[in-house]
Amino acid sequence: MQMVEKRKVEEHYRSDALMDRLQAALSDAGLGDGKLTIEQLAPLDQFHSRGLLATVELAKALSPRANERVLDIGSGLGGPSRYLAATYGCVVAGIDLSESFVSTATYLAGRAGLDEMVAYQKGDALALPFDDEEFDIAWTQHVAMNIADRAEFYSEASRILRPSGRLAVYDVLAGGGGPLVYPVPWSKTSEGSCLLTQDEMKSHLANAGLEIISWKDRTDAALAWFQALHKQQAAQPALPVGLDLAMGPEFKIATANLARNLDEGRAVLIEAVAVKRKVTG
Repeated sequence: MQMVEKRKVEEHYRSDALMDRLQAALSDAGLGDGKLTIEQLAPLDQFHSRGLLATVELAKALSPRANERVLDIGSGLGGPSRYLAATYGCVVAGIDLSESFVSTATYLAGRAGLDEMVAYQKGDALALPFDDEEFDIAWTQHVAMNIADRAEFYSEASRILRPSGRLAVYDVLAGGGGPLVYPVPWSKTSEGSCLLTQDEMKSHLANAGLEIISWKDRTDAALAWFQALHKQQAAQPALPVGLDLAMGPEFKIATANLARNLDEGRAVLIEAVAVKRKVTG
């Protein structure tokens, strides 16, 4: 990322003393000791619309295999990477701009008994610290909306994939129904938001040598999920271990705005899988 843009993203996701707050919240929830499950952590570490369900569906579309190497680009608190390791036996590396997210994800991997299968480090999605063709799968959920140079983003994802490797994407795109209402989960203002149209995203993927094999609009499913979440929050205003632990209480306003943007056609939610074309000749 360009330096100014990178600093803005790091600032948006910065969460001071996150580890201390997390450990206190886990203790209050009776989870201070012992192994943590994917389901127990899902309200906290599935940092995207539709939560764990979205990760489950994207993984099914991808069909990972045991021991495949996965790079989770923008791994956040590590929920999807740990799901892939625990459910499919994948070996996962995660990168994220947020140092606090990296350290927290590492801690949670240990608590989940998965620290031998997943590893996290600080890194830039536009300059991935890995060799060419190092991974079988590149995975990214709700990350690209912060990235203006989408051509380089997909080019880097393609570079680290082996021939016939797959890219799994779950992202918010522009819907054509007018400008977004802010704040949204990935940005407080329009300056930090970089949504593509569906045609633009498809073009960037093709230019990066990535052939789309699955493309699904998950907008309606997301709206139903947000409605259910609203009812849940009305009955139980604060989960003991939830996303507001990392992003603050104002995060609920941002998620409500995302639901509004989806409902009004300002944004759409897309799940896609693409394969890296083999180079012939």
